[in-house]
Amino acid sequence: MFKFSIIYFLFLIAANIYAAQQSIRLYICNNFLKDNCVMLPEFDNTEIAFKYRTNKELKQARFLFASMGSPALTTIGIAFTKLAMSLKLPINGIIKNTIFKQFCGGENLEEAAETAAMLNDYHIGVILDYGVEGKEGEETFDAAVPEFMKAIDFAATQKNISFISLKVTGFARFALLEKMNKNEELNIEEQAEWQRVQNRIDLICSKAAARDIKVLIDAEESWIQNPIDELCDTMMEQYNKTHAIVYNTFQLYLHSRLPFLKISLQKAQQKNYKLGAKLVRGAYMEKERQRAAALGYPSPVQATKEHSDKDYNDSVDYCMEHISYLGLFIGTHNEKSCLQAVAKMQSLNIETKHNNIYFSQLFGMSDNISFNLAAQGFRVAKYLPYGPVKDVMPYLMRRAQENTSVAGQTGRELGLINKELQRRK
Repeated sequence: MFKFSIIYFLFLIAANIYAAQQSIRLYICNNFLKDNCVMLPEFDNTEIAFKYRTNKELKQARFLFASMGSPALTTIGIAFTKLAMSLKLPINGIIKNTIFKQFCGGENLEEAAETAAMLNDYHIGVILDYGVEGKEGEETFDAAVPEFMKAIDFAATQKNISFISLKVTGFARFALLEKMNKNEELNIEEQAEWQRVQNRIDLICSKAAARDIKVLIDAEESWIQNPIDELCDTMMEQYNKTHAIVYNTFQLYLHSRLPFLKISLQKAQQKNYKLGAKLVRGAYMEKERQRAAALGYPSPVQATKEHSDKDYNDSVDYCMEHISYLGLFIGTHNEKSCLQAVAKMQSLNIETKHNNIYFSQLFGMSDNISFNLAAQGFRVAKYLPYGPVKDVMPYLMRRAQENTSVAGQTGRELGLINKELQRRK
């Protein structure tokens, strides 16, 4: 009798969770699709989400996300890793078989190609991201260009690799961008330096346009973003004549970016080119708030998460309503935003595999969204960083910190992994 009561209790919990999920879907249908309502993707289908993972890999992922769920463990782990690497202790193997394996495609393009081929089996596209960052120096900036050229050439031979990604700070000195953001006049040497930055980005975009590979230019800190925006506009005007090749990134946790998105589209229409719009919530929230507080200026960050969510969803809607004039890249791990985006596509009678619309999540996260969307025929691409372990550590540390700080993300990943392991028993 006692066992029966427990089973019945668990059944009620499961039923209530399922009912809540269906309520969200019905709410979206009723508010967005109305008479054209069809069933939306089931993001709780773990069989589809984790079909590519072995039991051993799922258990390793479970251990990793459980560890990242502890802020104390994450802080200690990051501090120890930084210390160990500064002392040149032999920890690369440990990192490569744990957090690197979860979030990166490999240490070089050849290893990343194997991961991309695996994802292609599940109709998942790839964004190649040469993940070296945090370095400065003209020689380093120049040396990065051939790596991106190589990535473009490889991507052009693969049917599921349509994008590469880059950060302008991989080609430009941070202090130079900061000075330009303040509208301070550059001296002759700095003007020549900025011209070299533009030449590097132009070489990559020109090659990408010739091979029909799209270039996602990442957003960065708000106090260096203006010259990045201007550089993006210049590249889009030159290479986005018939369709979007170059994409600027709009971080919607900043209250200024939805208005800027609309201005960007107006500018593109006036100058007769297609806007490339990569929409994300953002990656520098704590840093932005801390700097604003320290320097005594109003925070550029949205007042609440609800404001960020609203601007994000409104931005997706706005882009879809103007989809003939732009390429839309929906970068989010938020299930509700993805459902609303699908609903908006259906309400506007936009085909599932529209050439101008991609959904994207990071490799190693939110497989329940990526693989279930792909299974229903939507265009999906995983962000796939690659590079030497020591060089991608800044990226990996951000992943660890974000999984610790983003409310519910780690618990969601753990719950889905546990559900699938239980299903496989």
